[in-house]
Amino acid sequence: MIHFGTGGWRAMIGSDFIKSNVCLVGQGICDLIQQEGKADRPVIIGYDRRFLSLESARWLAEVLAGNGIHAIFLHRSAPTPLVMHTVKNQNLHFGIEVTASHNPPIYNGIKLIVEEGRDADVDTTDKLEKLIAAVDAPKSVPFEEGLERGLISYWENPFNDFLDDIIGVLDMEAIRSRGLRILFDPMHGSATYPLMTIFYTARCTLDIINNNKDAYFGGMMPAPTQNTLRDLAQKVVDGGYDLGIGVDGDGDRLGIIDYNGAYINANQILVLLYYYLHEYKGWKGPVVRNLATTHMLDVVAESLGEQCFEVPVGFKYISSKIDEVDAVLGGESSGGLTVRGHIHGKDSVYAASLFAEMISKTGKAPSVLFAELEEKYGKFEMVECNLSFAAEQKDEMVQKIMQDRLLPDFPGHTVTMVSYEDGCKVYFSDNSFVICRFSGTEPLLRIFAEGKSAEQAQSYIDAWKNLLHL
Repeated sequence: MIHFGTGGWRAMIGSDFIKSNVCLVGQGICDLIQQEGKADRPVIIGYDRRFLSLESARWLAEVLAGNGIHAIFLHRSAPTPLVMHTVKNQNLHFGIEVTASHNPPIYNGIKLIVEEGRDADVDTTDKLEKLIAAVDAPKSVPFEEGLERGLISYWENPFNDFLDDIIGVLDMEAIRSRGLRILFDPMHGSATYPLMTIFYTARCTLDIINNNKDAYFGGMMPAPTQNTLRDLAQKVVDGGYDLGIGVDGDGDRLGIIDYNGAYINANQILVLLYYYLHEYKGWKGPVVRNLATTHMLDVVAESLGEQCFEVPVGFKYISSKIDEVDAVLGGESSGGLTVRGHIHGKDSVYAASLFAEMISKTGKAPSVLFAELEEKYGKFEMVECNLSFAAEQKDEMVQKIMQDRLLPDFPGHTVTMVSYEDGCKVYFSDNSFVICRFSGTEPLLRIFAEGKSAEQAQSYIDAWKNLLHL
């Protein structure tokens, strides 16, 4: 059965991610469009640089054309934020991005984007799954025939509006005046062109590594983590750069390397950008995070007279809450964020550009800025643990965690609340926490813990591992 998780449908290439299943998904999307009476507008189809992404995008366009639905086909690979922006900006009903985001190279997938450039919600994906399961045989026409009949059309340069909207809200003069030297690692992904254009326009010195198309992503996970950006960190130091920027395969997650080779993680990025937007740019309002993201945001927001709102994992919840409470910024510890007035999904292009603006206007390196915030608000250290398991183990773990609601002992720490809204999250009196939840895209149990020290956070994880015998 084709299942849509928090990041769309993802599957192993050659096992489940094959042409027949891609076409089944395409037919299900067409049936959804017809059922909802939304065939009056075209569907934009984008794709990243993974193995089979371009071919899969063509197969999807052929199925759309076979159902009489106009498909706008991007003539080059594009990051997910661009497709989301286009759906919003062109007032489309649907968009599709072929991507498995930061997943291992053996995966690919399909992300469905709906009105206003939002991730499809659970009700929509549930309906889509049922429609896919009911498909008998997808309708399809050859790609060239679709072009000739006007059912498929190319969009040669969809980047202009996306880039203009970002450049229009940046303090480009501040970045120009600073003259930043930036080393950029797109991780063999699809975000090279937009970030390259923005930084060249801002007169930065920009050098790029890992820009070739590589089905194996250079042997690394296409996610901007401390481990995967080690080479970038060394090159930043060796080359005397002011900043290193890494983004994932489809351009929606961000990692930062400081001039001294220090990795600025996603939690630190969120805290820095929220403080900068609120205090330096005057963007007043609350902040939104998911339940696996740093509680330092809560402390910072409270000190500024604002509130931090917590939502379940899944960026759709963050974007909805941003709209509801008019938040300045919303993000998650996995490296994705967006800001007020921009798209309703993660965007590393805008986030990286804002980061360059921040260090240009403040005149301070990210590690210096964050050290000042830690001096003011205290230290928050997060530790993550991903545990794989056999399929037969999952039911037993779900029983223990979610149904029997067993909790480990946490000696010396006072539990103030336990939430089962999305996995099991335990809150402690000193603003620390630990959460266990099952991944929506991979067969993994994810445990996130934050404490005043890494040792404290690790002790929470060890307690869970002992309870679950993992």
